[in-house]
Amino acid sequence: MGSRPQFSIALIPGDGIGPELVESAVEVLRAASADLHFTTEDGGAGTFRRTGTALSPEVLQRIRNTYDGVLKGPVGLPDVRHPDGTEAGVLGGILRGGLDTYANVRPITLLPGAATPLRSAEPGIDYVIVRENTEGLYLSRGRGVGNDRAVADQLLMTREGTERVVRFAFELARRRGGAPADRVRRVTCVDKSNVLRSFAFFRAVFDEIADEYPDIERDYRYADAAGHDLVADPGHFDVLVMENFLGDILSDVGAATVGGLGMCPSGNIGDHAAYFEPIHGSAPAIAGQDKANPTSQILAAALMLEHLGDRSTAARIKDAVARAYRRGGIRLLPNGCPEGGTEAATRAVIDALDG
Repeated sequence: MGSRPQFSIALIPGDGIGPELVESAVEVLRAASADLHFTTEDGGAGTFRRTGTALSPEVLQRIRNTYDGVLKGPVGLPDVRHPDGTEAGVLGGILRGGLDTYANVRPITLLPGAATPLRSAEPGIDYVIVRENTEGLYLSRGRGVGNDRAVADQLLMTREGTERVVRFAFELARRRGGAPADRVRRVTCVDKSNVLRSFAFFRAVFDEIADEYPDIERDYRYADAAGHDLVADPGHFDVLVMENFLGDILSDVGAATVGGLGMCPSGNIGDHAAYFEPIHGSAPAIAGQDKANPTSQILAAALMLEHLGDRSTAARIKDAVARAYRRGGIRLLPNGCPEGGTEAATRAVIDALDG
């Protein structure tokens, strides 16, 4: 038997709680014997404050050409802003556009033992939001026009951008086991096609691509109805695909049903590059206090391993996280922080790695 290849991974610790979360994930990866070589790269709000840019062109070039994957902590600080008031230390626009990582993959899963505010979570919550990552309303980041009387931001959909993210969602559904309620593999198109021409275009392209996947059920929700049903009937959903801005909002709705933002990882995936991160922010108010929930960062590391092809180690890590919650090794306080702190939660996952 040949040995597994070693993968070169860039770590971007980020801001606030980011460094301690990335350290937690690296501890778990090493304990799970993932064959990875880590290099730390500089990026985020702290970098912007020191250098005037959140990520240097040289670092972006290395990420594009040198590394097999990127594990990123949350970035951004509330006082690091552009003159127009928008955040200056975030990396989403830089990395998503610079790497063309067009699919933002956000699994929403209720772990055994994790609390949910829903009256009932039967038959379970286990779906993936696929958020288009390079266009939509957020393409206007930094490009809005206006004056002191009015401002406009443009929403843009392209055929190429829509086709590729919809096809990604259907391929993902083929690899999954279906929705918890009925085990049907389905992709739900979320839009506002009843109001905006751009979303009607998104739905029309969705239907064209869906014709290529007769084995996958196609499904539809207007965005407002989707927000309702993610709370009222989450077991119906398997994979949902949507525009950038809608995905940003609805993934937070889903996170609220499974224990909060600290439970949810994400992957930003393109044809030639990918990076992985939690969906939450940098929470500077609790930085360095051993209070942050490392679950989302650890699960982001597992997503990265899956993408790299090391599915067995990824499965061990995800199973260990689930066991840690089921056994009570990780208990979340009402504020979402783990009882005993970040280090204790990390240790609970490591202790659960081998059953």
